[in-house]
Amino acid sequence: MSSATSTTRISMRSITAVIGFLAFVEFTSGVIQGYYTPLYHDIARFLGVTDPELNWLEAAQLAASAIAVPAFAKLGDMVGHRRMLLISTAITALAAITVAFSGVFWLFLIAWAVMGFYSVWLPLEIAIVFSRSQDHPTPSALTRRAAGILVGALEVGAIAGALTSGALDGALPIQGLLLVPAIAVVACFFVVLFGIKESADAVARRAIPTRFDNGGLILVALALLGLTGGLSLLRLNGPASFWPWAVIVVGIALFIPFSLYELKQRDPLVNVRLFRSSSLWPVFVTAGLFGVSVLGAQVPLSTFARTDVHKYGYGLGASAGMTSALIGVYLISLVAGALLLPVVTRWIAPRVALIGASLLVAIGYLLFLPFHADYVQVVVNMLIAGLGSGALIAALPAAAASAAPLDQTGVATGLTNSVKTVGGAIASAVFGIALANPTASATDTAGTLSGYYTVWIVCGLTAVLCAGLLLFVPKHAFADPPTS
Repeated sequence: MSSATSTTRISMRSITAVIGFLAFVEFTSGVIQGYYTPLYHDIARFLGVTDPELNWLEAAQLAASAIAVPAFAKLGDMVGHRRMLLISTAITALAAITVAFSGVFWLFLIAWAVMGFYSVWLPLEIAIVFSRSQDHPTPSALTRRAAGILVGALEVGAIAGALTSGALDGALPIQGLLLVPAIAVVACFFVVLFGIKESADAVARRAIPTRFDNGGLILVALALLGLTGGLSLLRLNGPASFWPWAVIVVGIALFIPFSLYELKQRDPLVNVRLFRSSSLWPVFVTAGLFGVSVLGAQVPLSTFARTDVHKYGYGLGASAGMTSALIGVYLISLVAGALLLPVVTRWIAPRVALIGASLLVAIGYLLFLPFHADYVQVVVNMLIAGLGSGALIAALPAAAASAAPLDQTGVATGLTNSVKTVGGAIASAVFGIALANPTASATDTAGTLSGYYTVWIVCGLTAVLCAGLLLFVPKHAFADPPTS
């Protein structure tokens, strides 16, 4: 056995161990995302607020995560992805503990927003794997395989979280219920602390004097706060209100001085030149468009399932249990799509796999137009869309890491997450307006059928557009160079 082969096997065992620890981190992320959903009504009663006021929780966490991702991704490239993963885990743990023990809405809202730092975990994890796999003959393929495992762990965690909170509801007081995910995140911190070491190249980069781009962070934070805040106001106040539109325009306009400022920096927070890369710009735009369906359409799908078909003539009239089962089937299809991605890319080019995944999402949502009358039809539609969505969740950050310069993998993977979040925020506002029923009473809260058609059409057509954009990517993008 040659020394090179032995070294490769040792390296592969090390990478496999790291992926295992990172899978636990993503499982914890899934627990956070799935655990609280069944408890929202109880949380509102605990805080003494109305159910609609909980919309501010989503808005605050969305804004916080949109700002945290570019900052932590850049810091990961500068001082080490593992170090920033550890810090973000500690921040999330402290926020989760505060959520459990805060009895007033304003403190709960702040802690809930800060807990959104978990959104930086997956981009940092992909960067960790890609950095460590550089000695492997096929680092891009290995990163895709790891991404599939991590996304699978995420969705399994979401299922476990939802089932756990449902089982514990009523058995524990509300503060005890809220403490469960905090305990999971604390355990996650120690897994990162003791299970993952910093890569050699990250240690070397720490020795190089660098200055963090504070000006860029301030500008992008203001722009993202304006955009996401305006969208939240638009959803709450309606399209007839002037101020939401004014805030959105200001937020979008601030991206211009941000981009000009970043172009002048030697080491910018976000290298906007990455958007000029023929391999990267379609990935970033695809991530934003994909956010429309994967983040913006889930609440409308749930409410459609619960709508009383006998009363309104549309919907499934499903019980809470049947709706949970539908969501569970969708999450399982996400896991399958993520795990199938590395298998499929053994036979076809990664670019073709991304195009195929986008088309699956498009087919799944466009099938809702003729087929939404019964439970089985909706399940089939969601299975198809879920397979494509799971593959894209895993593929997009891995593709960005493969196409980006090695010293900017954190920034590139973080950008896929950031633009996906913005796409989801825009879709959430648009869908909320489309589904609004101006004639509904306080007890009659069903969305309009035309609004649901809008959701399905927009999700389907944006996925078609994703497939079209990926045609512009070079044929051999995201693939490893052939081995001799």
